[in-house]
Amino acid sequence: MRGFSKAIIVGNLTRDPELRSTPNGSSVCSFSVAVNRTFRDSNGEQKEDVSFIDCSAWGKLGEMISQYAKKGTGVLVSGRLSQHGWEDKEGNKRSRVEIVVEDFNFTTNANRGDGAASNSAESQAAPADIPSDIPEEIDLSEVPF
Repeated sequence: MRGFSKAIIVGNLTRDPELRSTPNGSSVCSFSVAVNRTFRDSNGEQKEDVSFIDCSAWGKLGEMISQYAKKGTGVLVSGRLSQHGWEDKEGNKRSRVEIVVEDFNFTTNANRGDGAASNSAESQAAPADIPSDIPEEIDLSEVPF
């Protein structure tokens, strides 16, 4: 049977995206998204947990993310999971999982300047210094996946 992986997260960028080029000239943008979760523990007390999810976006999609997003930007990211393994300096096997971005949307409407969410009641308000020239909709039909 053929496998399938899909991840969808909503959160805020934890740092400015980093755009770099591979030796063959492909662009890749790396960023991390903080995803908050509120729950009640066994005593009924409300607790909060935060997960930090690494993401990478390739080609024009990565270039657009690098151009318009920065630390604190609210985003919805969907893509496939990718696991990378390596051996550290001490010879221990290490691995990490990241989302390879296939689709990306802003969850805050920076054009209105009031932090209003578009299509997400759970998104958080955008910082006031997000550029106002972020397009309402980004056409991803020309982005090769």
